[in-house]
Amino acid sequence: MSNNNGLAVLQALDSAKTQWYHITAIVIAGMGFFTDAYDLFCITTVSKLLGRLYYYNPHTGKPGKLPHNVNNFVVGVALFGTLSGQLVFGWLGDKLGRKKVYGMTLILMATCAICSGLSFGSTNKAVIGTLCFFRFWLGFGIGGDYPLSATIMSEYANRRTRGAFIAAVFAMQGVGIIFAGLVSMILSKFFLLKYETVAFQDNHILSTQPEADYLWRIVLMLGALPAMLTFYWRMKMPETGRYTALIEGNAKQAAADMARVLEIEIQAEADKVAEFKASNEYSLWSREFFSRHGRHLIGTMSTWFLLDIAFYSQNLTQKDIYPAMNLVHKDVEISALREVFETSRAMFVVALLGTFPGYWFTVLFIEHLGRFLIQLVGFLMMSIFMLIIGIEYDYLRDHNKWLFAILYGLTFFFANFGPNSTTFVLPAELFPTRVRSTCHAMSAAAGKAGAMVGAFVLATYTLDGDPKKIRTAMITMACTNMLGFFCTFLVTETKGRSLEEISGEDGGANNETEMASRKSEGQDR
Repeated sequence: MSNNNGLAVLQALDSAKTQWYHITAIVIAGMGFFTDAYDLFCITTVSKLLGRLYYYNPHTGKPGKLPHNVNNFVVGVALFGTLSGQLVFGWLGDKLGRKKVYGMTLILMATCAICSGLSFGSTNKAVIGTLCFFRFWLGFGIGGDYPLSATIMSEYANRRTRGAFIAAVFAMQGVGIIFAGLVSMILSKFFLLKYETVAFQDNHILSTQPEADYLWRIVLMLGALPAMLTFYWRMKMPETGRYTALIEGNAKQAAADMARVLEIEIQAEADKVAEFKASNEYSLWSREFFSRHGRHLIGTMSTWFLLDIAFYSQNLTQKDIYPAMNLVHKDVEISALREVFETSRAMFVVALLGTFPGYWFTVLFIEHLGRFLIQLVGFLMMSIFMLIIGIEYDYLRDHNKWLFAILYGLTFFFANFGPNSTTFVLPAELFPTRVRSTCHAMSAAAGKAGAMVGAFVLATYTLDGDPKKIRTAMITMACTNMLGFFCTFLVTETKGRSLEEISGEDGGANNETEMASRKSEGQDR
């Protein structure tokens, strides 16, 4: 019998029925992800407007456009901050506790979202430079939300519905992407109703209304609102019972906290908690850790890295793909405000019909199909649809734009009913309590490294609307997804088991990497 069976606080958490505190935790953690997604992706709706406002050159005869390097930095600088924030806050979450650093991320996100909208200067370099500075620190706060939200939700949840609860938190990313398009669409429509517009080809100057400078600022600043609304409730959440008991060694406090939220009586068992803690003291960089969890860490990092190359390339380059798909007018045919409206509308529709359902399909089916199968099928289907788009790009663009839109939407659907959700869930389940937040942070940071490859390398293939380059980008993304398919075999299924059983913390040889090693040693003898 494993030690976990003797720890009443862990047994109570694993066997608890779904209660109001579970729903509350999902909403509190999920609102953070709503904010994350809104802040990261709203820049897509207004980046072309920035080009018209600050980089118009009358000698070109074309609307203003952000230079390639500037566009990549405006769109991608938050990803640098996110990667850094994931590593820093993930490590702090294990060292100081999940709750102590959880509120800091929201304060940083709210402050920098407001400051992003207040990026002023006398030159275009000053405005864009200030914007990029604050978006870096905005990303830093966003990065902290990834490991902390996933870890907190996994440690609060019961074993039967843990995957669905973590996936539900992450599904709020889909809601955030929808609102990034919706808010930009509504606000740009208000501006269109208020200020008369003309197409660029009719009047180069009047096609870019000066009042549009307020639009992008309002869109960015509204990202602070959900973060501010969630802060109070985040601060009222108690530290997770697993951290309090297994890391701090405070059995009495863990029992009291979890008894309060579960509304049952839990025995403290200080001696058993001390014994459990003493048997799991190996560090993150020890030989013991890598023999037990090394394969899983490589698996979670590699799959997230490969996924985000494609996922962020798609999301951050939508503004360039839509004109090529003929879903929006060409830039010379419309005004600056009309371009924001049409780009936001297209982004909203694709997110609503393709992106959003995928997240919630994962929530509904993850405990039935399992994490492993959903991730495997998701990678495979993304590869197939992207390969079709890449090979048949000219036909789809010129003769069947609606089939193009459907195929493009399906890539989003299977990203989210697939690896975009499961790569978030698995690192929160596979690793021991004392390094869970750090390992999730390392996996997520690998993902953001992939996102930067997408934003700074693949994204450049779509900026000019060159069909050959877009075709190359799509086929490249199909290949990275197939690599993700094969790397998925490095991770294991986790559904229906306690966190301690999965990680081997319960004293048994339940961790798959460790069992495989022991089996191999037995065969050698």
